[in-house]
Amino acid sequence: MTCRFVHDKRLGIPLPEFDQEWEDFSLEERGAILLKWETIRGTIPERIKQLEGFIIAKQNKLNVEDDFPTSCALNYEIADLASTINDLHLWFRTHQNVESKRHG
Repeated sequence: MTCRFVHDKRLGIPLPEFDQEWEDFSLEERGAILLKWETIRGTIPERIKQLEGFIIAKQNKLNVEDDFPTSCALNYEIADLASTINDLHLWFRTHQNVESKRHG
């Protein structure tokens, strides 16, 4: 199989890396890849919840912060976490896109 799953530090989950086009995989290989991805995909909601907790903690710090540079840094960190959550939502929907291609 020429697909491997590599841990993405920012997202906190392994992501697939393909050495060939999806259509070039055998049905058996596709099934194995989808099974592995479904297991990883199932961890995404918990990862999002964890990141939301980090955002809430940073927002609480921001609410009482008087130092402007520190406030800017906290805002940047919050925006970065929100961007990560957005990317996780996109990856969560990836399986649905693959499935619709399979059935389409």
